[in-house]
Amino acid sequence: MKKYKRGITVGVFDLFHVGHLNLLERCKEMCDELIVAVCDDGYVRDIKHKEPVVSEGDRVRLLNALKCVDSAVLVNFTETDDKMLLWEKFGFDVLFSGDDWKGSERYIKTEAAFSKIGVSIEYLPYTQGVSTSDLKEKIKNN
Repeated sequence: MKKYKRGITVGVFDLFHVGHLNLLERCKEMCDELIVAVCDDGYVRDIKHKEPVVSEGDRVRLLNALKCVDSAVLVNFTETDDKMLLWEKFGFDVLFSGDDWKGSERYIKTEAAFSKIGVSIEYLPYTQGVSTSDLKEKIKNN
């Protein structure tokens, strides 16, 4: 029996790579149902100040094809920024997030809000040595 019933993770997932796969597989190991909330192109442009390489629709489609993902859905900036809105929409019992967010002001507030409704946050480590930014740099230099 898995630790959680329904889990969610949020990300851009541009230029899908093994680090993304490692994260999603770790998430799925801990929950019966995994929802992947994919940040829309507007979020990537306005918040990350980058142009997505793979369109939002294609990123959702690729993620939905993975056996470790039960459902990939597109989310906007407001839903990405306010995890309580995500919870109201999807009713998960765990949010999976990168460990770089642990202890940040944003996540301290999210932890407090989630503790009142019985939702956990699991912080997972990133795969070292691979990232979308690194891939873009390698492509640019070749």
